[in-house]
Amino acid sequence: MSAVTLTNWILGSVLGLMILLFLFRIVLTWYPQVDLKRFPFNVIAVTTEPFLAPLRKLVPPIGGVDITPVIWLGIVSLLRELLLGQQGLLTMATRLH
Repeated sequence: MSAVTLTNWILGSVLGLMILLFLFRIVLTWYPQVDLKRFPFNVIAVTTEPFLAPLRKLVPPIGGVDITPVIWLGIVSLLRELLLGQQGLLTMATRLH
């Protein structure tokens, strides 16, 4: 397995997991009564909060709804597509080898 292939696999897995976690976080915003300090919700909150907290300082809630998970979902999805998509940078590098 080449370094580029290994990088593709690891990066694809990490970005895919982040997309899934941000999707779960978006769903959790629909249920404000859920306690994010209890398992299994704390797993989602602990992994996503370091990304969401700084962005909340720049983007206030709109109509009382926290949209930062949606913004991060878009950022991570775009990054995954730019790097690993059909015409992504790492995908093209794999084809060169």
